[in-house]
Amino acid sequence: MGDNVRVDNASPDSSPVISAGISPDAASGTVSVTTWWLEQTSPADAPPVAGPAPGDDDGTVRTVRAEVPSPEFSRFLYTAVGGDIHWTDRLGWNYGRWRTFLDRPGVETWVAYDRGTPAGYVELDPDAEGGVEISYFGLLPAFRGRGIGGPLLSFGTARAWDLAERWPGRAPTRRVWVHTCSKDGPFALENYRRRGFRGYRTTVEDEPLLATPGPWPGAGNGM
Repeated sequence: MGDNVRVDNASPDSSPVISAGISPDAASGTVSVTTWWLEQTSPADAPPVAGPAPGDDDGTVRTVRAEVPSPEFSRFLYTAVGGDIHWTDRLGWNYGRWRTFLDRPGVETWVAYDRGTPAGYVELDPDAEGGVEISYFGLLPAFRGRGIGGPLLSFGTARAWDLAERWPGRAPTRRVWVHTCSKDGPFALENYRRRGFRGYRTTVEDEPLLATPGPWPGAGNGM
């Protein structure tokens, strides 16, 4: 199983909780992970957004599309957001693989900035049949628990629904889907449900019990 989509792991009024809800088995070196697949099948599935959308310039947080494909920038986002929550599938990607993926028509990266600093991102990956996967979504650790994740998810979902408007010749979006897992913290699944996503598949698998890689060795440990 590949990396699971990550969301803002903290409720608006709490500190972030990482890797909660999993069941490690130290003897076997594995952890039991539940994965949920969720979808929207109509733009009307999404509830109205409360408060300013992160795409609006409200003086604090703005969300803009990274229109120039950049393997360096995308890898930075991937490691900075996912370094403490077991994002590992793309760590071995070389420059060419990143470039090939980012050059695919319809692939989009939307980045939230807090006063000019990247705070999180949403990556959209469409297929030829009108489906759009929210393939990656999350916040850098310092920006979790500040009320950014929910609006960013709503904004990214809206961009999945209107993606064809930015890509002439692409079929209109018929479905937006995502998967998340129990490593993402206790609020991840509910975050999607509150924004109109409905579950359609659940799996439970044992995965290797690995240390989180961090964006660099010793990150978060004062090193």
